Amino acid sequence: MQKDDSASTPRLRPATNADGDAVRTLVFEVLREYGLSPDPDGTDADLSEIEQHYHDGWFSVLEVDGHIIGSVGLLPLEETVMELRKMYLHRDWRGRGLGRLLLEQALDEAQQRGARRIILGTAKVLTEAAALYEQSGFQPSQHTHPASRVDQAWKLDL
Repeated sequence: MQKDDSASTPRLRPATNADGDAVRTLVFEVLREYGLSPDPDGTDADLSEIEQHYHDGWFSVLEVDGHIIGSVGLLPLEETVMELRKMYLHRDWRGRGLGRLLLEQALDEAQQRGARRIILGTAKVLTEAAALYEQSGFQPSQHTHPASRVDQAWKLDL
């Protein structure tokens, strides 16, 4: 999907299972763009049943003119700890502050849900994401992540 400056304003909305195909396409395209392998039967299985997997959490999509261009999710891990998951943005829409918007919305949602810490795992080849996390106050963490593509862990105390 090409970026169009005359396009409608991006809108963040709750995701449903009906969004699954579009979200998987987005996430898998971004992963492949950075030389990472999608894992539809493992770490990416949550995208097959979004509503079921995130029923205790939160998962939203960023949409422009009916096209999903971004995604972000939160999963509760402990009483006051949530994991930031599946924060991806289509390459044609990067560099416009939308990644920061996704992150800020997720952090606001986490705080509203009583989270005091956010953790996440990412791959260092996702350089824009790592820079955004660092600029937003995340610190490197020693927690482990089960996904084989994850080689960096971050945490943020809210």
